[in-house]
Amino acid sequence: MDDLAGFLRTRRSRVDPAAVGIPTDSRRRVEGLRREEIAHLSGVSVDYYVRLEQGRATQPSEQVLDALARVLGLDEIERGHLSRLARQRRRRAKAPGGRVRPELLRVLDLVADAPALIMNHRLDVLAGNRLAGLLYGRPMPGLNTARHLFLEEAERGLYPEWENCTLDAVGHLRLAAGKYPEDPRLASLIGELAMGSERFRRLWARADVRARTHGRKAYRHPLVGLLELHQENFALTDESSMELLVLSAAPGSPAEDGLRLLTGLGMDSDDAHPTLNAQVRE
Repeated sequence: MDDLAGFLRTRRSRVDPAAVGIPTDSRRRVEGLRREEIAHLSGVSVDYYVRLEQGRATQPSEQVLDALARVLGLDEIERGHLSRLARQRRRRAKAPGGRVRPELLRVLDLVADAPALIMNHRLDVLAGNRLAGLLYGRPMPGLNTARHLFLEEAERGLYPEWENCTLDAVGHLRLAAGKYPEDPRLASLIGELAMGSERFRRLWARADVRARTHGRKAYRHPLVGLLELHQENFALTDESSMELLVLSAAPGSPAEDGLRLLTGLGMDSDDAHPTLNAQVRE
């Protein structure tokens, strides 16, 4: 699903030669740096670097990876991704299961005033509290947020910042593909998204990686309007691929009023009481 050679090629094409002290002129036809330039700046032989980009060299040392990361201008997230791709041939991580412990489900139910859900590395929602179901207008188990973003066109109105959301989703899936390259369900999801969405294909080809831990997240609910929330991601340490996401509203904000209204609108609705914290079975 992802490989070291492809990642190196995409990163090399984005380095500005002038930023690393290489003069350019109008005759230059290469986008980014040439292979020999990367090799020289990284202190490795041209032949070795070419073999890396062709997938013929395996298990580069940490010193080589550090040098490449420096020249390519990788951030911390990209550097970790590069290291995982380099280790893939040595150690294949088994895709984790999808069972949520009952104790975590009880924690979800304790979050009453904010949408909260548990999500895995494939962006499958494994469980959600009542307010999360009201926000999305559907039971949580069975929802995949990447599929929701790219393939369910009727739902696009829920995301007023749809383009930014798609960047986050693809970047997250790229990281997941580097961690779990032999997860067949992840490979199937990526293939489905690539077949069904031209935007996904374009973004996937860029090989960007993202790990969002907190930040603003906006929704436009058909009943209560715009909700500008803060998303906080909590890694569940005993569940290697799962995160608890909580979407909170600032005190006294219109979003807080909107969540309160959404809760009230669902009180008398039979559809507001699905078993939201049922689990997806692996």
